[in-house]
Amino acid sequence: LERMRTVDAVLFDKTGTLTKGAHTVTATAAASGTTEEEVLRVAGAVEADSEHPLAKALVKVAQDRGLRATARDFRSLTGRGVQAVVDGTTWAVGGPALLRELGAAVPEELDTVARGWSARGAAVLHLIRLPEAGQPAAVGAFALEDEVRPEARQAIADLREQGVKKIVMITGDARPVAEAVAADLGFRSGVDEVFAEVLPADKDRAVAELQARGLTVAMVGDGVNDAPALARADVGLAIGAGTDVAIESAGVILASSDPRGVTGVIRLSRASYRKMIQNLAWAAGYNVVAIPLAAGALAWAGFTLSPAVGAVLMSASTIVVALNAQLLRRVKLTPGQH
Repeated sequence: LERMRTVDAVLFDKTGTLTKGAHTVTATAAASGTTEEEVLRVAGAVEADSEHPLAKALVKVAQDRGLRATARDFRSLTGRGVQAVVDGTTWAVGGPALLRELGAAVPEELDTVARGWSARGAAVLHLIRLPEAGQPAAVGAFALEDEVRPEARQAIADLREQGVKKIVMITGDARPVAEAVAADLGFRSGVDEVFAEVLPADKDRAVAELQARGLTVAMVGDGVNDAPALARADVGLAIGAGTDVAIESAGVILASSDPRGVTGVIRLSRASYRKMIQNLAWAAGYNVVAIPLAAGALAWAGFTLSPAVGAVLMSASTIVVALNAQLLRRVKLTPGQH
């Protein structure tokens, strides 16, 4: 808490912190030779055993439309996607990182549609067929959008007002999606920064990179994969609604999911530090004056301070320090207040 007053950069995990973390499927596209219903049916089955928010959104829309299938041999490809066997064929669902890793061919019609989705800030997943022989190929694409928290824009504006030099966002989303969200949040070109397409295991490296530049970094996150970065940061702040692992790894826990709480922590840190300095001055002032007088420093001038009066002054110094500390209650920590 004391270190928060010295923070130069605040690094936000995007999903669930700056955004609501509740993705919905807003569009579906299928390659020639298949249908949107079929790619949704297969994708929903492949993602059925995944805990990722994007996976849950795909599964929900498939179930809502009554498109059901059974998958086996499920495998999670950490930070890239998932893989499973449906109807005897091996399929994978993932984003740009998985497409590159598999060297999957993307039909022109899917690529054009996906680029349009990314440009408006949607996350794009592809359904990829993995044949036993030959090149993997994307047969479907899905646009999933996560709404930016209305209070996130105010949180970033408040942090700038508090003198934070750099706002940083980190996400596993594709760069076009991340940059679209950053633009919506009001990130400053050339000052603020975006780490995109970051694997969960690499989030703490981003923190280390910022620290290597001489910045004091506060990391704000809520997920299991944020825990290493929260532990590495100079100050780790976990969203109260986050996972237990994230909460255990952080130094400060925010009681709500409102990112404006970060500014409240900075205000409290700076106000507490001011009170510490003030109280040291009060306590030292009483001692510097009262102790020499009680010891007879001015006895030569005919002035002495009785021990009883010295004791009263010492008690008064304690009371003044306690009352001064109580003034911290006037610091406005509630989001939106100053």
